[in-house]
Amino acid sequence: MLRSYRAVALIAVLLLAQPALAQRLRLVADAWPPFTDITLVNGGLATDIVSTALARAGYASDFEQVPWARALMGVSEGRYDVLINAWYDDARTQFGQFSAEYLLNRVRFIKRGDDPIDYQNLEQLHGEPIAVVRGYAYSPAFDQDAQLQKIPVHNFAMAVRMLAAQRVRLTLEDEYVARYYLARESPRVRNSVEFLPKPLSENSLHILVSLKNPEHAQIVAGFDREIARMKADGSYDRLMKEHGM
Repeated sequence: MLRSYRAVALIAVLLLAQPALAQRLRLVADAWPPFTDITLVNGGLATDIVSTALARAGYASDFEQVPWARALMGVSEGRYDVLINAWYDDARTQFGQFSAEYLLNRVRFIKRGDDPIDYQNLEQLHGEPIAVVRGYAYSPAFDQDAQLQKIPVHNFAMAVRMLAAQRVRLTLEDEYVARYYLARESPRVRNSVEFLPKPLSENSLHILVSLKNPEHAQIVAGFDREIARMKADGSYDRLMKEHGM
């Protein structure tokens, strides 16, 4: 009997001496190619970067794609641990902790290659027809400028085809998103347009970790540490190239 007690005590000591296994994290995002989309390689660029950094920090993960509102609510309620693709918003700090920036979204104007139009400020564009995707928010200044002639369309593909056909002078989109869709356009459309140099807006992309997860601070710290290491060792750039960026 004494030996059995000693054996149980020894097992308990050994178990306590082992490092705790990291939890399996539930990642979530909406469909936003090329950043997050279950039809893309490894769930898209952002999903690949985030899951790789978390794996290096010791966290296995599963990715689920749901509509944006459901993703936000799920993180706030603790049904998901990590929202992959979040722009910073003070209101979201009430239910989640933001990481440092791991990608930068630049919204840029796109013109026809043979059009001399330039952009330094929005006043220059007053009266110029600009194709915009219905329901999109581009920047507060752009969205609230009533003197801009905005032509609403269903999606970016329609906008860039209207641009190529000279039905509008400009359209605009996040640079990564635009490059993703332009690569799927005909050469006639793709080769007839180009980006204007100055971005309309820049938004840093973060993960948002649910405060319902008791390890949220450790998860963010591990993620930030591994993103920095990935940039230093070249693996971050390799992932960008693998996704065509």
